[in-house]
Amino acid sequence: MPRLSDLPKLPGAVTGGVLQDDRRDVPWRPSPHSRGDREPREVAVPGPVLDHAEPLTGPCVAKSRTEPAELAKFHVPEVVFGPGSLAELGHAALRVGARRPFVVTDPGLLEAGWVAEAESHLRLAGLRPVVFSGVTPNPKDHEIEAAYQQYAAVGADVIIAVGGGSCIDAAKGVAILSGNGGTILGYAGVDRVVQPIPPLVMAPSTSGTGADVSQFAVITDTTLHTKITIISRTLVPDISIIDPRLLITMPDELNAATGLDALTHAVESFVSRAHNPLTDQHALHAATLITRNLLHTMVHPKAAEPRIAMAQGALEAGMAFTNAILGITHAMSHQVGGLLDAPHGVLNGVLLPHAIRFNAATDPDRFVPLAAATGVEVTGRPAAEVAEAFACRVRELADAVGVPRGLSALGVTEADIATLTRTTLQDACLATNPRAASAADIAALFRQAL
Repeated sequence: MPRLSDLPKLPGAVTGGVLQDDRRDVPWRPSPHSRGDREPREVAVPGPVLDHAEPLTGPCVAKSRTEPAELAKFHVPEVVFGPGSLAELGHAALRVGARRPFVVTDPGLLEAGWVAEAESHLRLAGLRPVVFSGVTPNPKDHEIEAAYQQYAAVGADVIIAVGGGSCIDAAKGVAILSGNGGTILGYAGVDRVVQPIPPLVMAPSTSGTGADVSQFAVITDTTLHTKITIISRTLVPDISIIDPRLLITMPDELNAATGLDALTHAVESFVSRAHNPLTDQHALHAATLITRNLLHTMVHPKAAEPRIAMAQGALEAGMAFTNAILGITHAMSHQVGGLLDAPHGVLNGVLLPHAIRFNAATDPDRFVPLAAATGVEVTGRPAAEVAEAFACRVRELADAVGVPRGLSALGVTEADIATLTRTTLQDACLATNPRAASAADIAALFRQAL
């Protein structure tokens, strides 16, 4: 199977994942709002909540329990955001009860030096960290078991992830087994993690997965070669420490993949059946930040403002999708990732334009605010035309950051489609897709995306 690094790069790319240009390092500044582009315009969110709401009523004595008609629930961790915020890791771990924290990471973060910095902050706080670095992309069921065995053997307590979505999902897996027992594959589905888990503190090193603020964990079943999705409110971390400095050591291909993953979170949460006014605003703003800044981070990887903007975009997209859930793009990409161990964000970049067209075929109106938020002209144009322009806008961004145009470039063949379709139908993310999808629909989408 070809690697993303073997595929065409942006102009100026060289082997090793570093873009050549005449860039200069830009000092870190706290504001993500002055990037040379005009400020994102406010985009109205359609919906009945404000336009047609019933008048508010005064106090009343409850005689039975009733659910309000328009109830929005929004669950996120405590967030510590900004350059240098990794220095708060020791204090954050102490606040949730750490004495012997268990740090879950991968070899790349060790080599980059971020784990050593994290350990130093933990030790300065008087803690005795233990490091597990055996996580690979698309974390595997046996990796979760190995990490848990080490966690239990050393008597660790608070679980900390320093890394991308794979490390964070692995950390959640360790927490599930610590509090609930069994095997990690037994928790596939919604609300099956019923017992409390150890505190979780996350320090993400990518700008895309949203795992540091979400109720999701996605684990690879190495026997069936598929991915399982675990969804539970217990998996929302206690604290997320988002330090944009950690983003500058991402390889270009990982930067592109996680950025497109974040954009997919924004899009799918906005059109989800479970969206609400709180998730809508975060999804729209995330779409603006990501589409305006992802390419800048590829060309100027150490420039401060695009990195801060991408960190914020990934955060907002994560806060949106953990509360609104996702859709058919993720349901499909999970299966390809499990079958071929292909990069998740790249798969989303390939599949998202096709999913936009599929969903817009029955309801294009919902895509108009998303298109406007990403710079597509919407005034006076039919919604169906706008939705098509938005799908093209997403594909243009994927082209610009070097993502292949089809799944075949990543190793998917016609022979895989029947299996991929069957497992997609079992994915929890499909439940909140705005349009119902049959096996025939999903197979057709996979063929279109080849």
